[in-house]
Amino acid sequence: MQLEEADPKGLIRESYNIEGITDGECRSIFIDWALSLRAGTETPEALTVLLARYGAAGHPMTAILEAARTAPEAPRRRGGRIGRMAG
Repeated sequence: MQLEEADPKGLIRESYNIEGITDGECRSIFIDWALSLRAGTETPEALTVLLARYGAAGHPMTAILEAARTAPEAPRRRGGRIGRMAG
């Protein structure tokens, strides 16, 4: 995958150029980035390309991108009456 395909609007590139960017700003940019991906783009592959190119240690966007690469945990049964009634 090419860098231009992984970051079509250059949002991730620009986030690394903003001095003093916060975690919250990085999360907002990440959501915009995710929504800007073309249909059919493999998100894990795009994240790998972006981290290889921009993944500066200690930058808040690097932490966001790395967290996005980990699979979410499987949902667990809720306890209490609601959990018993749902089954």
